[in-house]
Amino acid sequence: ELKKQLAEQNELLTDVDEQELQQEHEKLLVQQRELELQDKRLYAAIKNNQRIKQEISGYEARRAACEAEYSLINSLSATLNGTLTGKKRVNLETYVQMHYFDKILQRANVRLLHMSRGQYELCRDKMQDADSKTGNSKTGLDLEVKDYYSGNLRSVKTLSGGESFMASLALALGLADEVQSCAGGIQLDTMFVDEGFGSLDDSSLQQAIATLQGLSEGHRLVGIISHVHDLQEMIDKKILVRKKRGQQGTGSEVALVVD
Repeated sequence: ELKKQLAEQNELLTDVDEQELQQEHEKLLVQQRELELQDKRLYAAIKNNQRIKQEISGYEARRAACEAEYSLINSLSATLNGTLTGKKRVNLETYVQMHYFDKILQRANVRLLHMSRGQYELCRDKMQDADSKTGNSKTGLDLEVKDYYSGNLRSVKTLSGGESFMASLALALGLADEVQSCAGGIQLDTMFVDEGFGSLDDSSLQQAIATLQGLSEGHRLVGIISHVHDLQEMIDKKILVRKKRGQQGTGSEVALVVD
């Protein structure tokens, strides 16, 4: 039986074409070389991709660090420039001015309350601070006046000419006081006030003069530039400037008057 099977197998082997086997073998060798080349290419690509992935990971870490730094700097920039969403939109310069302006107002109101006989007090417009959250306000330095006679807040634009002069004078004196307080011993020994007295009634004029006289008694020189005759009568040391007319010639003459 075994011999019979062996004979059958031999017959099958004799039927196989050796040339076809050789061609198939060569074909398989070609495929093997192609696969080996493809393997090398894939291996090189994998190595290159691994290197790129490692570089990208490094860039990602640097990008995350840069984004964190940018977020901090951008938030700081928005805060300083008054563009931070949901916050008061006041830039740094205005914020500092508001801080010192409030101090000046505190000192100015001491003078203004006295000059106005307790009627007026200057206030910074706080409603503007609320509006600055939605707008892009960069002022924050608008003024209102509190009228203690009526109990209402109103715009400083509603003040009369004389009242505006008293408010301006009080602000100037408040500024001088604050500068002296913050400047480390610097004294403002001289002050000149130019005009404005003509808009004051007799009572207000008396109050303004009393305030200025109080300053001068504190060893401070206060000069007033004015054409108001009543004011000239109140001042004992004057420099009078008169225009020359007609036969007197041209130009002006200056006279020092000490009563």
